[in-house]
Amino acid sequence: MIIAVFPGQGSQTPGFLTPWLELDGARERLEAFSEQSGVDLVAAGTEWDADRIRDTSVAQPLIVAASLLSWAALNERAPQPVAGVAGHSVGEIAALAASGVVSDDDALRLVGLRGRAMAEAASAVETGMSAVVGGDEAAVLERLETLGLTPANYNGGGQIVAAGELPALAELADDAPRAARVIPLQVAGAFHTRFMEPAVDALRTAAADVAVSDPNTTLWTNSDGSVVSEGRRALDLVVAQVASPVRWDRCMASFAERGVTGIIELSPAGALTGLAKRALRGTPTVAVKIPDDLDAAVSLLKEDQA
Repeated sequence: MIIAVFPGQGSQTPGFLTPWLELDGARERLEAFSEQSGVDLVAAGTEWDADRIRDTSVAQPLIVAASLLSWAALNERAPQPVAGVAGHSVGEIAALAASGVVSDDDALRLVGLRGRAMAEAASAVETGMSAVVGGDEAAVLERLETLGLTPANYNGGGQIVAAGELPALAELADDAPRAARVIPLQVAGAFHTRFMEPAVDALRTAAADVAVSDPNTTLWTNSDGSVVSEGRRALDLVVAQVASPVRWDRCMASFAERGVTGIIELSPAGALTGLAKRALRGTPTVAVKIPDDLDAAVSLLKEDQA
């Protein structure tokens, strides 16, 4: 059982879309995505620097567009479809489109709005996020509570992402929990916390008018790692997730329970396969960073078919 996963914010790097534009029809598709999202994704993915694509209103549609571009390229070459999909944070919108819950156009419209609404919410208070890697989980959570920080992402593999106001994050870095490392993340706000509640309201209003279908493949939710079979509920959960913790640890536990035998991470790939290598040891993974990586993804699917 091979599944596809879609990365979240912070996975983008300057120029990462350049090789993808060499594929037939990719530029035209990305230009259409640009129109839907309200961001010049061709320029953002090929020309803009790290600071510019770090902007939440740019990063989110850029990542989802890249994921769907590489997803389409994989499906054109794959001998069989993957058996399920999941997305991390904003990657859940790509997963909704990949599973047929929403159209690609609606996915880009929603993620464009999501990025702008979250950027506006983040501008109200100076906040951020830091990965806490290692240490005893109970001790890490106790330290976060003491500092008034929220565990926004439970990423599994010994990683929890702390979110909150910048002075508290600085204090966490200066006095990290025992045996833990604190790594500031290149995001512009405390996502998946109470600071994002205004963005939930804006996204919920927009999502109410979106046409949805039930998933055409297995679809996992970040809310608790369970499988969602109803399209409207899947979209509602993605909306609520903006201000709720991401439980990627539970998603990976569910992958194992359901017998997942391989994971393909779509562009801009690397973060989720890295987590899988620690939490799902022995499970083959492929990170599709550039078009040349599609061959390895296709080979994994062929092996599963044999």
